[in-house]
Amino acid sequence: MFFQRIKTPGIAHAAYVIGDKGEAAVIDPRRDIDEYLRVAHGQNLTITHVVETHRQEDFVLGSAELARVTGAKVVNGRHELFGHGDVRLDDGQELSIAGLRFVALHTPGHTPESMCYAVFLPDVEGRAWGLFSGDTLFIGETGRTDLPDRTQTAANAGRLYDAVHQKLAPLGDQTLLFPAHGSGSVCGGNIADRDESSLGLERLYNPVFRKSREEFMAAKRAERIPRPPYFSLMEKLNLKGGIPLARRPSDVRLLQAREFAAALEGGLVIDAREPEAFAAAHIPGSLSLWTKGLPVFGGWVADATTRVYLVLPDIGALESAVLSLARVGVDGVQGVLAGGFAAWADAGLPLAHAGAISARELERRRAGIDVLDVREDSEFEEGHIPNASHLYVGYVDDQLERLSQLDEKRPLAVTCSVGHRASLAVSLLRRHGFENVSNLLGGMTAWSKLELGTAKGAERSVTTEDVEGERT
Repeated sequence: MFFQRIKTPGIAHAAYVIGDKGEAAVIDPRRDIDEYLRVAHGQNLTITHVVETHRQEDFVLGSAELARVTGAKVVNGRHELFGHGDVRLDDGQELSIAGLRFVALHTPGHTPESMCYAVFLPDVEGRAWGLFSGDTLFIGETGRTDLPDRTQTAANAGRLYDAVHQKLAPLGDQTLLFPAHGSGSVCGGNIADRDESSLGLERLYNPVFRKSREEFMAAKRAERIPRPPYFSLMEKLNLKGGIPLARRPSDVRLLQAREFAAALEGGLVIDAREPEAFAAAHIPGSLSLWTKGLPVFGGWVADATTRVYLVLPDIGALESAVLSLARVGVDGVQGVLAGGFAAWADAGLPLAHAGAISARELERRRAGIDVLDVREDSEFEEGHIPNASHLYVGYVDDQLERLSQLDEKRPLAVTCSVGHRASLAVSLLRRHGFENVSNLLGGMTAWSKLELGTAKGAERSVTTEDVEGERT
């Protein structure tokens, strides 16, 4: 039997290729499918099935495209939210793939249609070998339960709890766990930072096993994870099994500096260099979004209709940058600045500058400078600079009215953990008229190491307890 996990950087997604006897299945593929094809071809395997655990919210599926290219059948559940599929399985129904027995298990809670698939080997029929658990059961965590309806977060948590205990736990402690996401995913909270686990290990420390049903529901109801705006687009696209790439990275044009400048009207410039470089000099009006942040925040600042122009740290980052955006439905990359930012500066084109400040300097100037913390609620609550305002970076652009206490004319320092998210926030604030705004380089990491003092306390810029349109 052949088995391989294939990760997607940035969104902490994991797909799987499993096969035997010349056939293979791919579980939860992304829209750029070439890597799955290379892996299968390298093992002389024909992809005969594409298996979906759920509709997916944080990336565009590649199910339809992989099926088109290979002739494979798409496998999923009966729920209407799958919206497509060649083989629609009921709860408990079995399917033979590459000589392996797949048992479909309907496990609602994260989403109503969520499915898990237990895999049995032919020589050990009575014991499950592995479980493709989608976003139902992660390593050390479960999927968030607020996505279908925030007012039903606790009820959905109860459904997820029941599904795990009634359908997954009986598979046995030996069952290996293969979730669709790992640490860093926005589809769950405190996912463990490792790839290997089993149901037996999860019983020892996963909250869904360690808490009572009521305790688990309460914990999920209090869970606060931002919901990126592109999730709604992903749900629509993935109802059909996703869409193929609109363009390959090699199709994106390299534009010389003056050609790049002439093309910018009506477009968005994303500067993917590090925060220190952006602070020193950048193209006026551009947004600071470092390379590894593109798959996480690209869908917050751009959508399917946005014309995007990229300033990259080096040309070697072109492929990953274009694919990172495409995976969250941002297909409008029009061009890349040839020669990088140095070419723009060498051409004598306009420059803008963003402020930067150290932790020691901020501490010295504290009485005369405001502070904005743009980390997630849980990070802010664990410790923040005393009297700092708070608004998650993803909400800076469209919920700026919540920062009415800040004076655009007064100096403002923006902080996150080390400076990357703060750099994005600085660039957004500058577009909204904040002129004297600086990035606290080193962020709360530097502030804490210098023991400059922190405060703790609740902050609720996003909460699963709220109904749509209300926040406390």
